[in-house]
Amino acid sequence: MAVISNRRSVMTLFSSPTDAWSHRTRLVLAEKNISIDIADVEQGNLPEDLLDLNPYNSVPTLVDRDLVLYDSRVIMEYLDERFPHPPLMPVDPVTRAHFRLALFRIEKDWYERADAIVRAGDRKPAGGKAAARLAGGEAKALEESILSSADIFLAKRFFLSDEFSLVDCTIAPILWRLPLFDIALPNKARPIQRYMDEVFSRASFQASLTEHELDMRQ
Repeated sequence: MAVISNRRSVMTLFSSPTDAWSHRTRLVLAEKNISIDIADVEQGNLPEDLLDLNPYNSVPTLVDRDLVLYDSRVIMEYLDERFPHPPLMPVDPVTRAHFRLALFRIEKDWYERADAIVRAGDRKPAGGKAAARLAGGEAKALEESILSSADIFLAKRFFLSDEFSLVDCTIAPILWRLPLFDIALPNKARPIQRYMDEVFSRASFQASLTEHELDMRQ
C-alpha cells in the first residue's frame, strides 16, 4: 500500500492488507491525511520487530516514537486526539458515549462475526461441510444485524451523525467486505446502499484501500 502523506511524521503502522481491523485504522489515517509508514504484514509471517513490540503479535500496531499501541480502537482514538482536524468524535460527553457504545456493538455484532466467517473459510478445505455451515450461519447473522440498523442509516447522512466519524470508519470496512462474505443486501436495504455509495466514493476511503481490498469488489 502507498504511504499516506502530506504531514511530517515518524509513525509506523503495522497493518494487514486484508483485515477489517487494520482497514478501519487506515481509514482514519486517510481521513485526517496523516503521513505515516504503513508496513503490510501477512498473518503467520510477522516481522521480528513487530514481535518485539507487541506482546499479542497482532495487527494493527501503531508505533509513534516510544509509544506502541496495539488495539485498533485505542489507535483510532489516539489519532483523533493527536490530529484533531477534522474531528472524528463529538465533543459533547453524552454524544461521545453514544458513539463509543455504537463502536462496541459494531465490534461485537459485526467484526466478531466477520472474523468467524474468515476463520471458517480458512478451515473449509479441512473442515468441509461443517466449516461451510459455520461460515453460512455467521454470514446470515451478520446480514440480519446489518439490516436491523437500516433505520439508523436513514436518519442521518452518516451513521448517527451528519458528520463522518470513527463509527463510519468502523462500519465501512465491513460493508466493503459483504461480497467476500457472500452477502447481498435486499431492496429494503436502500438506506444502507445509499450510505455505502457515498462513503465508498470518498477520496479518503479510496486512499485507505490496499490492492487486496480493491480485489474484494472486482
